[in-house]
Amino acid sequence: MKSLTLTAALFLGVSVFGHEGTPNPDSVFIRKIYDEALEKGQAYDNLRTLCKDIGARVTGSSEAEMAVKWGEKLLKSYQFDEVYLQEIEVPHWERGTKETCWIENESGEVKKLSVLALGGSVGTGGLIEGEVVVFNSLEELKAADKALVKNKIVFLNRPFDQKLLQMFKAYGACANQRHSGPNEGGKLGAKAVVIRSLASSTDEHAHTGSTHYDADVDSIPGAAISTVDADVLSAWLQKGKVTLKLEMDCRIYPNVKSHNVIAEMKGNKDNKIITFGGHLDSWDVGEGAHDDGAGIVHSIEALRILKQLGYKPNHTLRCVLFMNEENGNFGGKSYAKIAHDKGEEHICALESDRGGFLPIGFDIQGTDEQVSIVQTYASMLKGFELYNFQKGYSGVDIRPLTEYYPEMIQLGMSISSQRYFDYHHSEADVFENVNKRELHLGAGAFAALIYLMDKTI
Repeated sequence: MKSLTLTAALFLGVSVFGHEGTPNPDSVFIRKIYDEALEKGQAYDNLRTLCKDIGARVTGSSEAEMAVKWGEKLLKSYQFDEVYLQEIEVPHWERGTKETCWIENESGEVKKLSVLALGGSVGTGGLIEGEVVVFNSLEELKAADKALVKNKIVFLNRPFDQKLLQMFKAYGACANQRHSGPNEGGKLGAKAVVIRSLASSTDEHAHTGSTHYDADVDSIPGAAISTVDADVLSAWLQKGKVTLKLEMDCRIYPNVKSHNVIAEMKGNKDNKIITFGGHLDSWDVGEGAHDDGAGIVHSIEALRILKQLGYKPNHTLRCVLFMNEENGNFGGKSYAKIAHDKGEEHICALESDRGGFLPIGFDIQGTDEQVSIVQTYASMLKGFELYNFQKGYSGVDIRPLTEYYPEMIQLGMSISSQRYFDYHHSEADVFENVNKRELHLGAGAFAALIYLMDKTI
């Protein structure tokens, strides 16, 4: 991104630190942003409505479409310069009747497990059963002899590495067993694949999430069991043969029409665009409160705060409520292609998709120079307890923009990650598990970075 230069950063530095004896205008304005967020914030009430009156919002469902209507109505109520829907095509998968799963050992002892089908999985076509064979990683499964796996039920049992301080890194290290486990099991003739839930805690909640099948591989059912049950199954397998029985009624339907929901404040300097947002869809368990209801209300609130404070942006500020991040990212991919086809100029994008927990900074996706420039904000934001400004990943929804705008800078809001995967993709991801103050601090942080990027670029 040629327009974000060290010269611009030095200019901002004058504004950040101010001349001796004069108020610092950027710091003063950011203080106003936080005051509005913490004293008059609307994010928590908006999240309550999204979670309780709409509920879980899996792509293709009636709840997802009600969320589109909710988002459009709310954005229009704030009287932004423009609010509109962007039509997209999205996948349609349904869980069906509740999954059931049992294990039985050689002594005839039976235990029912907490289980969820993986998003996009095929059903079982009735109750299936098979002997369990365990692997501690996807790599072990891929290297296995087909004779060991054929007609068995594979159990992938890689846990989070508790030594890692950043839980997103722990998640990333074992997420491939969910995304690719059923596909790899299908290649070896397995009946089904069951994974240890991708969770940092040991509890009774199963955690779902998307899985993927290659077109030339026979699709087999994929499911996740709770970490508590994964420990039980592990212990039973150490003592002898275990049989697992599983029934899932999930189905894949033809794609359907849906929408991204968009609101804008027009730029006073030019038509260049700063996109920011989160994803409106969620999985169909819980209420999608942290993932990503929090990011949705962060984004709406950031635009509301800037408008409320009378800010006149240099560039167009575009808030996007993306549809279908969870199982295909059709919203993000479509948004990027439409932007390119329309000849829009995108210079920056920000995403909030890591929950409503305490914000600690922003990960930066860009060149070393762009990272250095954002790091010049650190001294000004330290007083708001934002300290993490380093190269990293921005967000699934905004990432496709870089295919068309490779020089743009992207930022992902970083949060304290210790509790996120207690709730992620599970029935525990409900409104009651979001802290109001932490959520409003996130809205303040998001608005502050949007403001700074608009001033700098």
